[in-house]
Amino acid sequence: MTGSKAHFSGARVVRDSEQIPLWYEHKGEGVLFATALHSGHLLRPELLEQTALDEETRLREEDPCTDQWATVAPNWMIPARSRFEVDLNRDRDEAVYLQPEDAWNLKVWKNTPTNAMIEHSLAEYDAFYQELEKFLTGMVQRYGRFVVYDLHAYNHRRAGPGQPPADPATHPDINLGTGTMDRKRWAPVVERFLHDIREYDFPGRHLTVGENVVFKGRHFPHWVHTRFPETGCVLAIEVKKFYMDEWTGKVDPALVRAVQDAIASTVPGVVEELKKL
Repeated sequence: MTGSKAHFSGARVVRDSEQIPLWYEHKGEGVLFATALHSGHLLRPELLEQTALDEETRLREEDPCTDQWATVAPNWMIPARSRFEVDLNRDRDEAVYLQPEDAWNLKVWKNTPTNAMIEHSLAEYDAFYQELEKFLTGMVQRYGRFVVYDLHAYNHRRAGPGQPPADPATHPDINLGTGTMDRKRWAPVVERFLHDIREYDFPGRHLTVGENVVFKGRHFPHWVHTRFPETGCVLAIEVKKFYMDEWTGKVDPALVRAVQDAIASTVPGVVEELKKL
């Protein structure tokens, strides 16, 4: 599903000088914005020639299907480029992976990217955040406040394809990161999201949900909360990759849709609570 943008109908496509998509965006009606920072899989041709990683390894550390889930919001910006080109959820000086320790001990490059290549990637980073600031400022001007669904997926079979998964007690189906926000200010929104997704009638069961168990949120939510401290609330939503085989990249379409429906079920309550603040 990664790389297929058919569900982005009506989106504006922002391209680079070579006419390769940088991101897709859509401006609709309402206070909810979403993004999927690690859903992209594209690499610039010059970087594709230099990468030491095969597609399967890159895909394993990317977040397939999160781009589809982001479209539950009326407003969204969804990057097309891989995190192995530029990671929009890291500080700018860490956004280009250069050493194995930057990327789960993977050897990312055959040869270290040149300064010009790095600056090109960082220019993409800057362009995204400049557009994001304009987008969110417009939402504040129109609605007064906004909520962001910052959608990710995380691996839970790092021991290997034939090995047991990580302990479910410490690896919930849904991890909500709230570590970069003023938790007291946004408590009604956070708690309504947690309540509604826990109560959702997921096929065959209820989802296990934790707050700040695996991840607390990183650069993107910190950036939003710093620039919009009284008007912007980011919910950093990490979905365990139970909907796919993280080693082969094969997804279960029924589970992908079920996760999307679960996320969509939280939207009315979150919007309701935001409007009460």
